[in-house]
Amino acid sequence: MPSRPPAANEVFRLPPPLFSARCRACWFTAGALVLVILSFWSLDLQWGRFFSGDALGRMGRFAAELLAPRTDAAFLARLWPAALETLAMSVVGTLLAAVAGLLLALPASRTHAQDRARWRGATRLLLNALRSVPELMWAALLLVAAGLGPMAGTLALALHTTGVLGRLFAEAIENAPAGPGFALRVRGVAEGRVLLYATLPQVLPQLVSYTLYRWENNIRAAAVLGVVGAGGLGQMLAFHLGLFQMPETGAVLVVMLVMVLAVDGLSVLARVRLAR
Repeated sequence: MPSRPPAANEVFRLPPPLFSARCRACWFTAGALVLVILSFWSLDLQWGRFFSGDALGRMGRFAAELLAPRTDAAFLARLWPAALETLAMSVVGTLLAAVAGLLLALPASRTHAQDRARWRGATRLLLNALRSVPELMWAALLLVAAGLGPMAGTLALALHTTGVLGRLFAEAIENAPAGPGFALRVRGVAEGRVLLYATLPQVLPQLVSYTLYRWENNIRAAAVLGVVGAGGLGQMLAFHLGLFQMPETGAVLVVMLVMVLAVDGLSVLARVRLAR
């Protein structure tokens, strides 16, 4: 379609300058750049030693051993049970977090303008506290109660992910279009049925997408939790990496990569199905 010719009374304005003394965003950006430059200057980064021939040669040997993973039957017989344990930890931890996060997201969200949301502040504070503590800290605390093994790692994933998913679910519920819920409320429908028939169907694709994304993150987190004795691939990774056994470490990393790619493909498939 041909563009419309400019009218005689139209005024063409030049784009604003990149920096203006009256622009607060410009000053904020300039200040952030100054802080970044000062950070590099204060860290005493030894780039010359990092890019030296000796360092590059050692990194090359390290990468070559890492890219040749061990694949013999004896090692794989120990690797697959650990992978299944990591997968089970991530699945159970994510499912527990999705249920608990949804239950906490309901009082943490304001569903309409007249909603008083009495527990919104307290619930959001709880969600902030849960996700502010890293999984490793939760695992270290729970190891005292649950002992070594996947139980502590699963609960650590569930507690941290509850804080993350609860906040994301609450934001999705608050940002849902208000029209369907308003139409049911003016007819006297109870709030629980409004949530069930109007709000949740609209935000369900987002909730599923958030949950699958956190499941993908929890696979990596479950592997890291093995470092503190939570079992799974992380325990093997810490053992072989501590002994600088790079072929074994590479095999563990390959299995983790395959698991993450599988969850990512499942997430894409679920979003496509829910969008229909």
